[in-house]
Parts: sequence; structure tokens; C-alpha cells
Amino acid sequence: MTNMRMVDEASKMQDVKIESRGVHVHYGTNEAIKGVDVDILDKTVTSFIGPSGCGKSTFLRCLNRMNDTIDSCRVTGKILMDGDDIYDRAVDPVQLRARVGMVFQKPNPFPKSIYDNVAYGPRIHGLVANKADLDDVVEQSLRRAALWTEAKDRLAEPGTGLSGGQQQRLCIARAIATAPQVLLMDEPCSALDPIATSQIEDLIDELRASFSVVIVTHSMQQAARVSQKTAFFHLGEIVEYGDTPKIFTNPEDQRTQDYITGRFG
Repeated sequence: MTNMRMVDEASKMQDVKIESRGVHVHYGTNEAIKGVDVDILDKTVTSFIGPSGCGKSTFLRCLNRMNDTIDSCRVTGKILMDGDDIYDRAVDPVQLRARVGMVFQKPNPFPKSIYDNVAYGPRIHGLVANKADLDDVVEQSLRRAALWTEAKDRLAEPGTGLSGGQQQRLCIARAIATAPQVLLMDEPCSALDPIATSQIEDLIDELRASFSVVIVTHSMQQAARVSQKTAFFHLGEIVEYGDTPKIFTNPEDQRTQDYITGRFG
């Protein structure tokens, strides 16, 4: 279903944050993404599901130009955010990544204090005028990441000294400290225990009030719990995209049905 336009009727009634049109990704001669068209809505959690190697993480990294760091990678097509082409030559990828935050599969706090982990982005992007403003950004980011109560008396301690779930919430606080408009999450719970996973899922639900959240997950249960929209990827294409309950209970494509019922993947 290459070049299939994945724009459902409900999307047209809501604010579209990101538009992807005809996006292809090549690693050398290997085509990893094959003409993806999709609208990602604002103030909504969108999950990308599909078997390993289907292209969902590759496409996620297109949304903040992380693939730019791979020499053999070539991205073609258009990705618009609020109507602006993020691959335009005038766009600074570093500034783009302040607007499109990212949380990775494994918690990766910097080898710095809890405070400096969160303060790093606002400092390098010149988003604060003084120490008092920076203190406020750090506190508010940790509060929004549901980590302030646990961290407020430990701000000078290394972020690496936190538990796995706390480290991931610290990485979320770091990502939102630059006041992004979009938050990308690549398997954010895969390295966490069930309790920490539940905390991150609750946090994702709260964050969608402020951000467009896009999450890659291998867990269909997680996608069903946290997202309002779901895109099913297979062999570099989006096979089906729509409201999460419909994707899981009444998919239109047999491949989607086969995947969610465990026939492959």
C-alpha cells in the first residue's frame, strides 16, 4: 500500500501538528521507509506499532531530523510542522530539536547533577535570562515529569544515581525543559519494570494536554492504554492509521488484523 494517504476524516476536524507527505528513507541503497503519508495531531498521543525492523523508529527519527547524524541516510519527501518544512535548508536541526523533544529507549541522563540535566537545554538554547528563571524552569519541568517530590532535595546529586524509572522521568523533564511542541518517545518503557512503566504511562497521559506525543512501542497493550491514534507499520509502510480503539477492534487491513492477533510479528 505504498504512497497510501493515511489521513482519516477525524484528523481533518482536529489541529494537525505534523504532516508527512511522500517520505522515503534510504540507508545507502536500502529503502527503509516507502512513501509515508500521515497527519499527526496536536494534543494527542499517537502510537507507532509494528514488528521489529518495520521502520517505525526510523520514521520517528525523521520527525526531529535525528537521521541527519547518519552519513548513509537520505530522507526525501516533505515533513511539515505547523505548515513549515522541517527539512528546509534554512531550518537549524539543533533549534528544531528544541521544539521536538525526544526520549530514548534506555534512560540516558547526562553525567551531571539532576539540576544540570534539566538545565542543559534551556542554557544552550538561551531560553532563560537569569538563574532565578532557570531555577523555575528546572522545578516546573521536574514537576511536570512527576519527579520533583523525589528529586527536590537531591538536585546536586548525579542523575545517574536515580532508579531506572526515575532516570527516564528525568530524561522526560530534560526533554520538556526547552518547552517543545512535540515529544517523541522511542520505546520509553522497554527497560523499565511494571511499576515504573505504569508511572511513565500515567505521565504520558498528562503530557498530552500540552504536547503532541508520538510513541514507538512494541507493546500493543501499551499502545491501547496511552494513545488516541495508532499507526501500524509493516515493511517500511504505514498499512493503517486511525483511532486506536478501531485499529485494535476493527482494523480494515488483514495485515493489521494478523499482527494484533499474533499471527506474525
